[in-house]
Amino acid sequence: MYNFFVYILKEFTGFDITQTDTLIGGFLYYFVGMIISRCGSVFIEPFLRWTKFVKFEEYKDYIKASKIDAKIELLSEVNNSYRTIISMLTLLLIAKGYKSLIDKFQINGEISMLIIVVLLFTLFIFSYRKQTNYITKRVKANI
Repeated sequence: MYNFFVYILKEFTGFDITQTDTLIGGFLYYFVGMIISRCGSVFIEPFLRWTKFVKFEEYKDYIKASKIDAKIELLSEVNNSYRTIISMLTLLLIAKGYKSLIDKFQINGEISMLIIVVLLFTLFIFSYRKQTNYITKRVKANI
């Protein structure tokens, strides 16, 4: 799926991050996948909860129910795949808007990279916090 993202990104925005080196490509595409997944978890999911488009059960109830019905974990994985696809499509739209801003305001490559690094730092620090909260909730649910 992430190769698909890189291909569509190039066609849709002109940003070409395609790699011919298999090793570098593997690392890059894995990282792109992490970014897409984390955006889904950190931004898409909370937004859909906030708009009440989706409703979640309490995490402790999810843990208890998963112990009784193993299929719940599989359904959750499928659910997360859909969230990742939503995230991928959203990021493509954001990349298109970002490309338009770069072109309109003639932002140079160095400034553009700085903006991207700051955004990635922000994404992963929020991801870290969310993961830590999940661990804490899981510990509390099991004691």
